[in-house]
Amino acid sequence: MKFKLNKCLLAVAATMTMAVPAMQAQAGGTINFGDDKSITVGLGMRTSFTSQEDAAPNTTSRSKDFNLDSIRLYTSASLNKYIKGTFNTEKNADDTVKMIDAIAQFEFMPEFNLWAGQMLPPSDRANLDGPYYLTAWSYPGVVSQYQNKNTGRDVGVTAWGKLLDKHLVYSVGAYEGNNASRQAGTNSTDPNRSDSLMYAGRVQYDFWDAGLDPAYYTSSTYYGKDVLSVALVGMYQKDAVGSATTKDDYIAYNIDAVLEKVFTAGVLNLEGAAYRYDFSNDAVIAGTDSRDPLVKAGKAYLGLAAWMFPDVVGWGKFQPYVRYQKFNGDGSASLDVKEYDLGLNYIIDAHNARLSAVYTQNDTETRDKYNKFTVGLQLQF
Repeated sequence: MKFKLNKCLLAVAATMTMAVPAMQAQAGGTINFGDDKSITVGLGMRTSFTSQEDAAPNTTSRSKDFNLDSIRLYTSASLNKYIKGTFNTEKNADDTVKMIDAIAQFEFMPEFNLWAGQMLPPSDRANLDGPYYLTAWSYPGVVSQYQNKNTGRDVGVTAWGKLLDKHLVYSVGAYEGNNASRQAGTNSTDPNRSDSLMYAGRVQYDFWDAGLDPAYYTSSTYYGKDVLSVALVGMYQKDAVGSATTKDDYIAYNIDAVLEKVFTAGVLNLEGAAYRYDFSNDAVIAGTDSRDPLVKAGKAYLGLAAWMFPDVVGWGKFQPYVRYQKFNGDGSASLDVKEYDLGLNYIIDAHNARLSAVYTQNDTETRDKYNKFTVGLQLQF
């Protein structure tokens, strides 16, 4: 299978290479065919070294692991001004290659657009950032736990737009969902007996600079903009948690905000979020098997502060940060978790080229505390 995939990729690359002389190539990997027809190809990668307390095979020594955390191939195409498409794949640390985005995009006007396929549903800023557009190195998985099919994505339809001179950004949609129980997908124990859809929506208001991100996506830092953005998010699916006999509706919502302000002495970045995952403990237990539950009930909080110094040192600028995550579980199936990060980013080219070093300490209820140290490199082309 891998051999066939490699041959296919080589064939695509060779075809595109031979076609380039007959087309007008532009910076950013875009090839124009004329009349608003184009194709754009990009690449993203994240690689790291991690040393974690008591994680070596002998359970008493620190682990020492190099990881290829992610490598993504971005592909987008335009048929005309209104009809576009996106296809993105990712190779994870477990060496699997999978599709993450496959979107048919009907983009009528800034105020109203319609996307269909597999995509990011309206959700919190962390999920819409993805790992590549966070301030911190690692994804805040302690608090950001919306149900999803694959890498934060789901299959469905999203309507989105930007109003009030792009200061108000909305996104709303219906999706397959049914990813909140390990009993889902079975005829006998699936809690979602009526095959109800998942519904999600996000309303975001950008008070200062606006229109900085494409579509309804977000970033947690802009490395030198004046940003004050606040958003409300909700996600609902009937009978999605539990089993056929013990079930509950999936209800989750959050508020998130980011502030970035440019000063003479540097750039201040503050981020915060509060979450509620509102379903019963009995349903969470009923939806598990021998593994951990897919969802957890409770309240969660995130806080982050960062400061980017204005002086260029070598190729980039230094940005130290601290981050705190807390999850307060409801009931025995949802454990309390606290996690602290103390990190330092070296920003070479915004989100396209950066180095990160971060110390993390995790305290999970009923489990041993641990700490880890990570050095990471992120590149996007």
